Amino acid sequence: MKLKVHFPFVYLLIKPNIVAVYKIKSLEYVNLTDVINLGEWEAYELQHPLQFEAFNHDKSRPSENPWSFYLEQEQLYNIVEIINDAIQQQRSVSQYESITPSSQVVHITCSESTAGSLRVALVPPRHIIAFPDDLSIGPLCQLEEKLGQVSRKEWLFENINNEQDDHIEYHNFVNTLREIVDIPNHFPIYIWVGNNANEQSLLRFFLYLLSDKANEIYLMLTSEHNKYGNTGQLSSLQLSQLFMNSENKSLTVQERLSLQKEWEHISQTKNVLRQWVNGEIINVSEDYFDAFIINVVEKLHREQTIKNFIKTGTVITELKSQMDECPNVFYLEYRIRYLVYNGVLALKGIPKSMRHYSVKLRD
Repeated sequence: MKLKVHFPFVYLLIKPNIVAVYKIKSLEYVNLTDVINLGEWEAYELQHPLQFEAFNHDKSRPSENPWSFYLEQEQLYNIVEIINDAIQQQRSVSQYESITPSSQVVHITCSESTAGSLRVALVPPRHIIAFPDDLSIGPLCQLEEKLGQVSRKEWLFENINNEQDDHIEYHNFVNTLREIVDIPNHFPIYIWVGNNANEQSLLRFFLYLLSDKANEIYLMLTSEHNKYGNTGQLSSLQLSQLFMNSENKSLTVQERLSLQKEWEHISQTKNVLRQWVNGEIINVSEDYFDAFIINVVEKLHREQTIKNFIKTGTVITELKSQMDECPNVFYLEYRIRYLVYNGVLALKGIPKSMRHYSVKLRD
């Protein structure tokens, strides 16, 4: 598929005689839903394919039906990346100054829930970037590159059932990386992090992505306010008080380098599960929780009058109540499915989500 960018328009030669034109409305990155449902499209007919090189929509008349063409799903995914590439290039040209105030402060969080609380807690001007993925699970190798990102997406698609569109999740993931890379060098950056495998892994990944930047970087350590070590469990008021009372110094060059090297170490392994143990990120085996899951199912059976099926959500709730660090619930559901597929647990229902099936130990 041929393409060219005449910002804010992207021209795509969909068929030998059809040009689709997409108008970029802002410098905010987009995902598949944005492009299909909210995008501004027009279609134009060419007399000859060679006309595409000189095509200018201002000098042509659009088709009455803007969707007079059909796009394969993979084409749409590629188009999203093309549009975001064009947006990122334009951001670079404009230095993103037209979007954000010069006095901007950037906050990076490890979840959408924390970002939502921070938007309430912090007084503008501030720009908040929320990372949409959990790095306590899944492959991390070459995650800063497309090859590693695709590998991770495929593993999550094959194993993790979180009832989300995997391609939209992938684009949100990549778009967040773009946002971090786009941060102007003179903006101070605050990274909010708790003591758990996900947030500590993300901290190291963020610093790796920011390794070429001269920004002042501050850590907002939240675990002393939260017994579970998860920043997302703090209220807006708690986050506001933590920020106002903070006397943090920015990370030194040596501190940044040390954490970047830790990222390089953990991302070189092929492990898909990590735990935060005694102040360190530890790679553990994929079946790390399996014995614990079996023990919890046995415990729940002992509480029954007659051994019967137990809702998967109930098993996961019980697992969480017995763990110091709350693991990714979708990973726990993946391991429960694994135990079903391998004959350890019996199944009732359809395992399309934890809400749709129950399990029990086989006799």
